[in-house]
Amino acid sequence: MEALRTRSYKLGYDQGRFDEDIEAAHGTYEKSDQQKRDEVVAQAKEDVKYLVRRCFTARTEFIVNAEKRTVVAIRKAFGNGRVISKGIAKCAPDDCFNAHIGKAIALRRALGLEVPSEYLNVPQPTEVRVGDVVEIAETTGRKLKTTVHRIENGIVRSIEPYVGFYLAYARRHGLLATDPKTIDDTGAGEGE
Repeated sequence: MEALRTRSYKLGYDQGRFDEDIEAAHGTYEKSDQQKRDEVVAQAKEDVKYLVRRCFTARTEFIVNAEKRTVVAIRKAFGNGRVISKGIAKCAPDDCFNAHIGKAIALRRALGLEVPSEYLNVPQPTEVRVGDVVEIAETTGRKLKTTVHRIENGIVRSIEPYVGFYLAYARRHGLLATDPKTIDDTGAGEGE
């Protein structure tokens, strides 16, 4: 019995050393919040495709209102167009809106399915991308909303010419200004 116990301890010790060597060589890898968000958005897109295909007994329509930050999923009967069920998803005021996640939540609610917690607790975006709608606080305190059209040398550019200049000026001269806050990342990466 003692020999069996000693052998078990030795095998456990050897496995621990092996695991430590592997971690030292490759390092531990933790996904960033942006990577986690990207995965949840991709999962939501696939979820919507699957659920729409699976529930072929009715036509599903989505109404996306980016201004009010809501998504409504309406399921209508094919023959007479009667509304069978409806689901609503509303984004919290301090969260970043994403229509794909909203569609998945609204559709699941319309179908009476449980909404996964990763859809409700998705991390906020940590980087600004082309296609994002961002909010920028000017030095006067006024909030400006604009869509990002390109990013060059860390400076966000928009259709409005003063937005890129404003960000560059604020960073260069250290004025009281905030980095752009992403308020809608639905269109990020769509055209790439």
